[in-house]
Amino acid sequence: MFKKLIAAIFFGNYFYGICTVALSIEASMQQQYPLNSIAWYIFLFAASVLYYIQAYTGEASVNNPNKRTQWYIHNRKWVKINQAAFLIIIILATAYILFYNGKNIFQIKAWQWLVISAFPLVALLYYGFPFKHYNLRQTGWLKPFVIGFVWAGCITVYPLIFYQVQTGHPYIITTVGVLLFIKNLMYISVLGILFDIKDYASDSNKHLKTFVVRVGLRKTLFYIIMPLTILGFLSYIPFAMLNHFPPIRIYLNSIPFILLLMVGYSMHERRSIMYYLIVIDGLMLVKAICGILAMLLIN
Repeated sequence: MFKKLIAAIFFGNYFYGICTVALSIEASMQQQYPLNSIAWYIFLFAASVLYYIQAYTGEASVNNPNKRTQWYIHNRKWVKINQAAFLIIIILATAYILFYNGKNIFQIKAWQWLVISAFPLVALLYYGFPFKHYNLRQTGWLKPFVIGFVWAGCITVYPLIFYQVQTGHPYIITTVGVLLFIKNLMYISVLGILFDIKDYASDSNKHLKTFVVRVGLRKTLFYIIMPLTILGFLSYIPFAMLNHFPPIRIYLNSIPFILLLMVGYSMHERRSIMYYLIVIDGLMLVKAICGILAMLLIN
């Protein structure tokens, strides 16, 4: 029973929804913005879960031995119920937001609409919609950075734009926001590269030139993952200095990067898919918790 529950949480993408909400709260607090209404977080959770359900449902194949793919096949009815339920939740949350804050939408400027549309557009192109014969995943080395770009936008930029819709307070691009966006992009991109290690054999057979396929596991770990992790951490340093962070906050926000280096080093051994989902994706939740705690302890 416990194993089935764990499989449902991770294979069913509920954990992605939890991570998205937690990282969104962290980003708002780090940019000194109040938290948004519960309707926003419900919408964000439902949209994240539904997006990944749609993605993995489209990849489900009887001939694919992947445990997550097989879970989707064996739980097809439950998956369809989830798709319908989360779509309804998204519609209701959107209707609620528009009903109470609709007038502020007209305050969104043209360049802000471009920012808003950029992330879902890239997310759709990642899986090839509306182009059936081409998707951004085919560019193997670019794939993790596309994932990082979309996640960074949803958790760093969207909460502030919605806050503008909710309160009328104008969204302004700041140095702090840009540095935080880069930090989140680099962190999640590294997680994406770690996930490519899991798909090394299948990606190689498909001639998908990910970093692991191009240069091998060892070079990926020591020449790509480690430097990118350090680069992501270094992008945090000017962010911390700009805001005069106290030592406790710097220490707490350093923990996810230290753990990322440790997990990256552990990847020289073959791991199960659950290891990737729980440990690697779990680093997103660890990052959010450390960031939130750092802000709460200061305040």
